[in-house]
Amino acid sequence: MPPEPSPPDGGAVIRRSAYVHVVRLGEGRALAVHAVTQLRLAIDLEVAGIIDWFAAPRRMPAEIGALLALHPIDPGVLAGCLATLMEHGVLTDKDPAAEEAAVAARLGELHGRDPGEALDQLRRTSGQGADAHWAVTQTLGAEEIGRAFKQRWDVLLFGDCELQMEADFLRRAAAERDVDLRVGTGFPDDLRLAGEKPHRAILIGALRSRRMVAQGSPEDHGGDPAAIYIAEARQVIEGLRRHSDAPILIDNLPEPTVQPLGFADRGLHGHRNRFRRVNLALETLAETYADVHVVDIAAALNAEGSGRLLDDGLVGFTHFGSSGWMLQRPRSELAAVHGLFPDPAPLEASVGGSPYRREVAAARAHMDALNVVLGLDRKKCVILDLDGTLWPGVLAETGAPFAWTPETSGLYSYVGLYFGLHEALKALKRRGIVLACVSKNDEVLVRQLWRYPDHYPHDRLLTPDDFVTLRINWDDKPSNIRSIADELGFALNSFIFVDDHPVERERVRQALPEVEVWGDDPFALRRMLLTDPRLQTATLTAEAAGRTELVKSQLDRDRQRSTAADDGDFLGSLGLECRFEEPRAGEVLGRVVELFQRTTQCNTTGRTFSAGELARRAEAGEVFIAHAKDRFGDYGLVAAAVVSDREIIAFAMSCRVIGLKVEARFLEHLLASLDGEATARINPTDRNGPVRHLYAENGFRFEDGLWRWNPPAENGGARAA
Repeated sequence: MPPEPSPPDGGAVIRRSAYVHVVRLGEGRALAVHAVTQLRLAIDLEVAGIIDWFAAPRRMPAEIGALLALHPIDPGVLAGCLATLMEHGVLTDKDPAAEEAAVAARLGELHGRDPGEALDQLRRTSGQGADAHWAVTQTLGAEEIGRAFKQRWDVLLFGDCELQMEADFLRRAAAERDVDLRVGTGFPDDLRLAGEKPHRAILIGALRSRRMVAQGSPEDHGGDPAAIYIAEARQVIEGLRRHSDAPILIDNLPEPTVQPLGFADRGLHGHRNRFRRVNLALETLAETYADVHVVDIAAALNAEGSGRLLDDGLVGFTHFGSSGWMLQRPRSELAAVHGLFPDPAPLEASVGGSPYRREVAAARAHMDALNVVLGLDRKKCVILDLDGTLWPGVLAETGAPFAWTPETSGLYSYVGLYFGLHEALKALKRRGIVLACVSKNDEVLVRQLWRYPDHYPHDRLLTPDDFVTLRINWDDKPSNIRSIADELGFALNSFIFVDDHPVERERVRQALPEVEVWGDDPFALRRMLLTDPRLQTATLTAEAAGRTELVKSQLDRDRQRSTAADDGDFLGSLGLECRFEEPRAGEVLGRVVELFQRTTQCNTTGRTFSAGELARRAEAGEVFIAHAKDRFGDYGLVAAAVVSDREIIAFAMSCRVIGLKVEARFLEHLLASLDGEATARINPTDRNGPVRHLYAENGFRFEDGLWRWNPPAENGGARAA
């Protein structure tokens, strides 16, 4: 067949892939299957009709009107749907001969292999979702397929049935956070996928040796029932590390809801305690590896009610699947019980009518963990209202934040709602989140009354010193929030604003839609602050714990700068000292990972690194860092660069030192260390304007898409100051 000529309007001829088949399943559902990649898409009949329309070649976009006439949906949604179907290979711009040649070329990349094995590898690397035996998928319509997302993540799952069945629920949980999550799945005894399929992170489910944990006497386990499980976990982690530097998230084990010996099943080797010991040992194991984290599935299921979600009270002591799975077994399996089975109505009622509540809870826990490790939508500052939020009533009227005495009540009575909120906010400070305040009030009066008697738990309560900046005045709150964002140099989407007043919350939502607004439910506020993944980090560093003081020092510098005669006088008055190093290992690398994740303005490429990749690069001598201090205090680590093959592939600098010429000193040290030619690049983003001229102002020249540096002798001695 001769190839289709290109359309005269510059579009393309699009057709359904010769390898795609659409099977209508009834009840408004269909299945699109790719015979080569084995991609499976559960779709509704409208999407099936769209795919079928391309059974004949169509000139696009010339014929889009005809398609819209048949399927009158939003044109933007349709365009996104078609783009996704093209990406998945359901639709193609190749004629059958060219498509066959493309498949042959992909298989040919694996030359020397058995063609069947080559096809299997192609399917592993192209496939998405769970193993077919356990797949549970949502029927997708054009709107779901065509949706545009803020981010795309590729994630690998290694596990058996419970994790495989969760795959599509994890995709849905990600979509709720505006992430297009592409899931590839494998089994813990076959880790090849980690070396074959691109990914941002890896999830490991419960391992098969969990069944051995509950078996045998203490002597059979050498006195440690966790040993066999930890040995398998170590083997899987190290096997994955041979293929990947990506963050690894490994599930702990659910706690059993029933015990073989009931009340008498106690002690270190009791049934439930064996699994608890595994979970403690798993935490210890994870600490020995870079960027390996434990997902507390036990806590997630307990919070939802493990008795309803786990099937150890139904079918076996160590399966830990979902009780609801019994409700969706194929009818053919009834043959094992002579076709006779009790009415499942009581079981349906116990799981709340949904057989997949366990998967939903686990998917939420996994997505929270990915959110933390990959830094999705991380928040930097919580801005708080005062009256009615940090304390009850209006301070000017009550005369004191609280009227509590030990004789009035215990700490955990009504006053505990507010003390608990203060305590949670102090915990956020230790995580590196800074606090600010916006209140319509008289600042002098508030500072005079914001005090606590000696018998109060001062270690749990906030004072004005806990805030990096305060706006206590009669200005409108949106203007005050903008002022804080400008002062701190933070993007508006990095703030959470908390206020008890519905009118003030709505005013901020309308004026500043980028700012997240909380406070509707005061009884949920403490838990939200402590558990929201955007207010968490994968590891804690000393600099994060001291960030409030770092930011305060920076604001003091800014005030000093505003009163200086000129910039030169200001810089000279600081007594700035810089220290540079090339770390090969150590805790400082965790701060470097955080710097690349948190820094959006002074980041040349927007690139981030997993702890594992950064550790490998540091060991190879590719990581450079800078520290700074002046008379106002120690800035800590302020800049980092990663160099590969003499190219600066990433450069990030804290906004705290913008304008202090730290970048010039750091680049001078870095280039001297390289001792020869170097290149660099800048990938423009909507936030990194402050570094667009970094290399131009420091002696580089732009050539062939790269910034190039030559040593002064070759550069004619020219170098910007």
